[in-house]
Parts: sequence; structure tokens; C-alpha cells
Amino acid sequence: MLGGGAPPGRPACRFAAKDLDDREREEKRREEKRREKKMNKSVLITGGAGFIGSHLADELLANGYRVRILDSLSPQVHGSDGKRPDYLSPDVELMVGDVRNPEAVKRALIGIDHVYHFAAIVGVGQSMYDIARYTEVNNLGTAVVLEALVAQPVEHLVIASSMSLYGEGLYKRPDGQIAEASERSIDQLRAQDWQVRDVEGNALTPVATPEWKRPTLPSIYALSKYDQERMCLMIGKAYNIPTVALRFFNAFGTRQALSNPYTGVLAIFGSRLLNDKPPLIFEDGQQLRDFVSVKDVARSCRLAIEREEATGRAINVGSGMSYTIEETARKVAKAMGKEHIEPEICGQYRVGDVRHCFPDITLARELLGYEPQILLDDGLAELAEWLQEQTAIDKVDEMRQQLASRGLTI
Repeated sequence: MLGGGAPPGRPACRFAAKDLDDREREEKRREEKRREKKMNKSVLITGGAGFIGSHLADELLANGYRVRILDSLSPQVHGSDGKRPDYLSPDVELMVGDVRNPEAVKRALIGIDHVYHFAAIVGVGQSMYDIARYTEVNNLGTAVVLEALVAQPVEHLVIASSMSLYGEGLYKRPDGQIAEASERSIDQLRAQDWQVRDVEGNALTPVATPEWKRPTLPSIYALSKYDQERMCLMIGKAYNIPTVALRFFNAFGTRQALSNPYTGVLAIFGSRLLNDKPPLIFEDGQQLRDFVSVKDVARSCRLAIEREEATGRAINVGSGMSYTIEETARKVAKAMGKEHIEPEICGQYRVGDVRHCFPDITLARELLGYEPQILLDDGLAELAEWLQEQTAIDKVDEMRQQLASRGLTI
């Protein structure tokens, strides 16, 4: 070797190590900057006394934010007594009020730096007959919040959007080409032919749904969530309010309203099992869904105000895994020690339901630095432990009768 120099490749390794050190220092600098920005910042969560909002409050408090909640304490979610939920941290400031009331929203925004707009009525089936109420609370409520934000701008706005706006998820044809599903016909559903096909009649295979998939809006609820998302992103852009829409998939965990038959499916299964009744499953139970821990959802919400890259985007939030509804019902029963209770697979279609929908979460990973941390089985173990301490009035049969009487099941 001439001149006793370093072996070939050694300088490159040294440069690679230096590049890595530089990247680590840059990331530490960014993290320190994010920490400084959130010190003594105040956050408003509309609808924050509910399931996801209360977990977000815990996440924000643990990370140095001050938290205020504006919530109407709706009887459908919180019961008729109108009391502050026991699970809310004493460090949370609760203001009882309705987002449709401009004065209540204006008061709630005083001194606020970041806003999470979570206030909404949730329920696919119910939205198909309680149309005026869903539209008024979800759409008008959002309009009132946005008008207030135009007058009292904040540093960030995050809107809780929903997987429901996609309708059917994304599919591929037998030749591997990406395709959108054609709507299943009434005759097909009456024949209990649940298969999703394209316009040419080819059977389709579900794949993970990315954000660019065209919304098809199969219910009034889905339409209202799409409207909320578009309104917030539109006004955020027009008035220079950094805004992010998070499209939540099926969140599960403690604090869901067990006596609300229009809440999350896992809470409904848990409520049935608490009353020694079988989980009710529509169609054949082979529908594919993503179930994401509410703690992972809460973390994604915090990241949405800490990562500037997410501004102006709609982003899927899920676990990145898919399970059949029947498989999931059996997992809930097992976690609760009630494997002997078989799910009731009713073979009916509920108007507004879709066959398969589960997310591609690549964008959340890239823009938020989000990574799901809680596996379904681990999350169900925690949920089951909480369920053992709860009581629930099972209203699933009542819900089923309401839908049937209106011709909303087939």
C-alpha cells in the first residue's frame, strides 16, 4: 500500500458515521425546539369529555400542555345526570357547553393556543334516520367553531375525521390492478352474497386504503365527517391556521359509552358480553377492519400539533393490521373469559355499512413520526379488565328494532 494510507473504504465509514451523528444532532435539536414550543401552551378539546378526547387530555397533560374541554355532556354518551366524568383528570378545566352556541365557543377559546375539534355525534345507523340532529351538531357545530377561530386564531387546529368517509376501502382485481368497488345491489344483499366486485363483475380483494382513495360517503354520518374535514382544511388554508385532519379508524379502549348502541363495535361487543348476550354481527362476520388502541390515537393527535410537516393534510390513523369482525368478537369474548358465548351472525345487511376497509398508515409514519405501540390482544386485555368493573344497559336489540322498522336492514 503506497504511503501507508488508510485502507480503501475507511474514510467513507468515517464520513458515514459523521453523517449519522449530524442527523442525530439535528433530530435532537428539532425535539428540543418542539419541547420549547409546547411549554405553557393551552389546548382546547371540543367534545373532550368523551372517549377519545379524554385520553387525548391525558396524553397532553403528560407532555406539559394545559387542557380545557368544552363538552355538552350529551345524555346518549354520558347518561342523564350531567355530571363530570370520574375519569377526567382533575387538572382538566371542563366547560359545559354546546359547540352550536357561539358564545360558549368564544369563551372556551380565550387564552387557547391549539384546538382539537372532536365534538360530534357518532353513529352510522342512527344517522340514517336522525338526519337533522347529525347535520346540525356535526356540520353547524363545526361552522360555529370555525367562525370563532377566524376571529380568535390559534397556532393549530386538528379535526377528528373518520374512516367512514371512504365507504368501501381500496381493492385490487385478479390481475393485481387497483380498483374501486361497485355498490352491492339490494338483490345481491338479499341473497346474502357479500362479495365485493368491480363494474365488470370480477371479485375483488381488499387492500390497505391510502388517503388518496376517493370518498364514497355511504351514510349521513360519513357525509358529515367529510364536511367537517373539508371545512376545517379549507378555512385553515384561507386564514393561515395550520390544520390537520386525522382519519381515525376503529378506536377501542376504556371509557367508551357502553350503553350507547351506536358507539365503537368493540364496546358494543363488551356490553353484550357483560349482559351474557352474544355479540351481534351483521352479514357473515368476515368483514375486515382495523382496530387501533385509543392510546395510540391520542399520541397521533399530539404529534399532529408538534410536526409541521402534517399541516394541510388528511392522515389515516390506525394500527396497520386488519381482522375479521367475527375473529375480533371472539377475541373480546376470550379476553373477558366468556369464550362459551358464541357470536350471533345474523346474516343481515345494515344500510351504511361497508364490506372491507382498513388503512395504509404510511403517511402517518412519514409526517407524524407515528408508530402504533399497542397490539390488539394487549389492548383487549386492558379493555376486559376495565369492563369487569362496569355495568351496561344493553340496547343493541332496541337499536336493531329501530333500524328494521325504518327499513334500514336487509
